Formats: sequence, C-alpha cells, structure tokens
Amino acid sequence: MKKVFLHIGIMIIVAVAIGWLAMLWLDVWTRHDDTITVPPVKTLSYGEAAARLDQHGLVAVLSDSVYDKSTRPGTVIDQNPKVGTIVKEGREIYLTINAFSPKMVSLPTLTDISLRQAKSILEGLEIKKVVEKRVPSDFKDLVLAVRYKGTRLSPGARVPVNATIELEVGEGKAEELIDTVGEDTVESAGEQLNLF
Repeated sequence: MKKVFLHIGIMIIVAVAIGWLAMLWLDVWTRHDDTITVPPVKTLSYGEAAARLDQHGLVAVLSDSVYDKSTRPGTVIDQNPKVGTIVKEGREIYLTINAFSPKMVSLPTLTDISLRQAKSILEGLEIKKVVEKRVPSDFKDLVLAVRYKGTRLSPGARVPVNATIELEVGEGKAEELIDTVGEDTVESAGEQLNLF
C-alpha cells in the first residue's frame, strides 16, 4: 500500500513540474512581456506609415481605400488596431488609405423605368448627385436618357461615384393634351348654348 501512495505522489510531483515547465516555455515562446504600443500613422502617406510601423517591428497591410476629395490621395485615413493598442512584435496593422481617384461603377439600364426607380438604383451604386431634366414625353416621370457631362450614356458605361448624373425625364404631355381637349370641349359646349 505504501508503494501505491509513493507512486501517486511521484506522479503528482512530475505533473506539477511538467506544468510549470510548460508555462515557462509558453511565456518565452509567446514573448509574454514583450509588447509594442501601436504608433499613430494617420495622415502619413502609405510609404511613410509602412516605414514607421516597420521601425516598431510591425507590418503594414493595405486593407481598403476610399475616396475623399478633401484629403490628399495616398494618405492613411484609418488604422486597425487603433493607436495605443498593445500588440506583439510582427503584428499586422491594417491601413485604409485615401484613393487616388474616385471609385468607378458600371451603370445598368436606367431608361424606360420610373424616375423613382432610377434614383433608387443610382443610390444603391453610391451615386448621390442626380439632376432631373424634364423633356416632352407622353409618359410622366419615365426616364428617357442618362447623361454625364453632356454625353449620353449607354448601359455598362463606367462613371465615378462622385459624378453628377443627369436624367432626362418625361413631362407627361399626354395628360396636358387630355386636359386641353377637355377644356376645349367645355368651351365649345358653352358657345353652343349661347347660340340658342
């Protein structure tokens, strides 16, 4: 019976020693106390930001670009992790830069649909500047043509998202004609009544 307790005691001591050694090894392997504070790189060019991060033992990764005409092209406008975050050496820092030109989108077919539907499609493409130009047509609020800088666009044409798109929209002449005919009929009926 003494041997059993002795073996159990030895197993417990060996397990504790192995656990302690594993924790020491994990601290060394993960560099537990070796941390870096993420430096600020916003407003720097991508090259300058990458160099600064490299000096701190971090890796710059270009993750996205957006277009903002009020910011210098190629400038870092966001970073993740944020400034002041504690990270390990070699950590990737994801950077968003200001694009050199606006995002381009392909226009779908926008003619022969309602003005409301065309505006909704353009909004979905992130095109915010839409101008309406009313033209004679039998159908009210029907999009007849799409123009950019005076040029008529076909489906599939590529335009920047900050473009001002002009939609030629029908005035609805058919309704005015009906109203005019109705007024003429009333006037002629009144004249006929005065004849008697």
